[in-house]
Amino acid sequence: MSQDDDAPTPFDDLDRYLELPRLGGLALSPDGARLVTTVQTLDAKRTGWTTAVWEVDPAGVAPARRLTRSRKGESSAVFAASGDVLFTSARPDPDADKDDEEPRTALWLLPAGGGEARVVATAPGGVDGVLAARDADVVSVSAPVLPGAAGLVEDEALRKERTDRKLSAILHAGYPVRYWDHDLGPDQERRFVGSLGTTDPDARLELRRLTGPGRQLDEHEADLAPDGATLVTTWAVPDPGAARRVVLVAVDTATGERRTLVDDPDADVFAPAVSPDGRWVAFGSETITTPEQAPVVRLGLVPLGVDDAGPEILADDWDRWPSSVAWLPDGSGLVVTADEDGRGPVFLLTFGAGGPGAGEPVTVERVTSDDATFSDVRVAPDGSALYALRSSYAAPAEPVRIDLAAFAATGAAGERAPVAADALRGPVPAPALPGTLTEVETTAADGARVRAWLALPEGASSGSPAPLLLWIHGGPLSTWSAWSWRWNPWLMVARGYAVLLPDPALSTGYGQDFVQRGWGAWGGAPFTDLMAVTDAVEALPEIDATRTAAMGGSFGGYMANWVAGHTDRFRAIVTHASLWALDQFGPTTDAAYYWLREMTPEMAEANSPHRAVADIRTPMLVVHGDKDYRVPIGEGLRLWRDLLTESGLPADDDGSTAHRFLYFPDENHWVLAPQHAKVWYQTVLAFLGEHVRGDEPELPAYL
Repeated sequence: MSQDDDAPTPFDDLDRYLELPRLGGLALSPDGARLVTTVQTLDAKRTGWTTAVWEVDPAGVAPARRLTRSRKGESSAVFAASGDVLFTSARPDPDADKDDEEPRTALWLLPAGGGEARVVATAPGGVDGVLAARDADVVSVSAPVLPGAAGLVEDEALRKERTDRKLSAILHAGYPVRYWDHDLGPDQERRFVGSLGTTDPDARLELRRLTGPGRQLDEHEADLAPDGATLVTTWAVPDPGAARRVVLVAVDTATGERRTLVDDPDADVFAPAVSPDGRWVAFGSETITTPEQAPVVRLGLVPLGVDDAGPEILADDWDRWPSSVAWLPDGSGLVVTADEDGRGPVFLLTFGAGGPGAGEPVTVERVTSDDATFSDVRVAPDGSALYALRSSYAAPAEPVRIDLAAFAATGAAGERAPVAADALRGPVPAPALPGTLTEVETTAADGARVRAWLALPEGASSGSPAPLLLWIHGGPLSTWSAWSWRWNPWLMVARGYAVLLPDPALSTGYGQDFVQRGWGAWGGAPFTDLMAVTDAVEALPEIDATRTAAMGGSFGGYMANWVAGHTDRFRAIVTHASLWALDQFGPTTDAAYYWLREMTPEMAEANSPHRAVADIRTPMLVVHGDKDYRVPIGEGLRLWRDLLTESGLPADDDGSTAHRFLYFPDENHWVLAPQHAKVWYQTVLAFLGEHVRGDEPELPAYL
């Protein structure tokens, strides 16, 4: 039970907030008659999360209904060509040979006509990355396999030997060795394929290996051709200087023969999508950066045939960065998402009369008018509608229907008006908010427009102005455009704060020039943009400009550190998982080659926050997890020592200090455990309350 069931909104009480269900993922059946999604909730002990599969009516008539239930939870739901639902879960297998079998993630099948779910595929290290062909009974999964194993039988024996010998050592022969929050190895991802076409309802998939040893499939993205004959996947290849880049390959699912589709020495490839007729692959392309040039993200198209021509870039003059792509059923166009002006609309790219590959100009149109961000876009098989998840800072993710026919009826191609999405009857109602969301903007010194979301508490006015929290996003190539459970402004708004969510230079959705303004100069335009929009908001009558604080995580934490050393305007600063000494961060982060392409020694010297430590006179709360591989714990440890010994607000002779360090030994770049998230908010709120509002700090006794 929550501590305050009578709180006006769930954001007024942290326990009630943690109880809010969280929706994610969306899959559409091949006939367009069924939608499924997953819902994450607290487990019985309130110390972890569990996920279940739910069905949503695409017509928006019937209420959502739960399809699965287990303590281990279910995820990665997709539809097979037959209409059966496939998902992964580590729940107990009733047909397992051993009662004490160690739980492993298996592939389960829930029959379209109803009945009990059953296991259809397993692997010693578990399975993931489920793909199902639209028009065939072919299924592909990924599974980690130890490099010395030829197949899954050998893998099981080697895993048992490592377990019995209590071995954790990993021998590396390449780079990288870890990623975000997990070590890479000793096992390596491999792709397998199998057929569901059997009359035996209890039969298991015979998984055939498609790829061999190597780290080429680390964090890969893949798609299956509709007939299941070809797997198209990203494929990592080594580059000089302990670096790697990503190409695109096609793998014959019958023979395992692999051929390269896209190999651009100047770009990485992502998000492949095979066309409905199996002839084409659309993909995303991101140029490899230099110290002077920010990345350029574009759509690409390549034929899937063996003797066809090479790739081409689509809509090269469209000044937005595509983040996902899906095909219209007739192959006449692509449905694309991209950041734009603090939102993430759906766009339609239409080919010329000659269709894909004809070399004719394409048309790009915005389809959705919502002040929201769309993800997991699925296209109805008749092309009449899109289904997606919609979220914004006004509401968490919910399933919606976008009427493509209504969009088409608004005019001719290139002149059509965006339409609003219609909410479906999802499994999770939107929570009541403790305030209102508005939008603000200003003009920076160089003339650039800088915009932001502003969340205001109820009752904020000239007679009762609210203290202000400046929240700085991470990335840095990112934007405040969609609901976040981890950094949720409404928890602060419920306690009387106004929260400013700005998009400074380096933010996406404002064009290439806006990103370029901050490239290689993190302490320049990103900082001055933040200060300019803060100035504009502090001038509003609803804001108390005398009571302000700044906070950020990851790159936002870097910027919080930079702010601390370059202005005394804030009463408190919270810095989470933050970059502090760039010469130290660059070589030790998980993918050093990416950052070192921009971070020359001169750039690191000029833009490193640690060089201004003596000018920090603002109390700081430092937060860091020991398992953070993106921003290693050394950044937090060095920042903490420097604050106590070298800042303009050092520790007293008796060791007392206004600064605080919240350390999580077993969390990573994100604080994921529910009770740790609660501690995070309790500590941040207490620190801000003490320094911004003059409150007596209140922390739980167990801290």
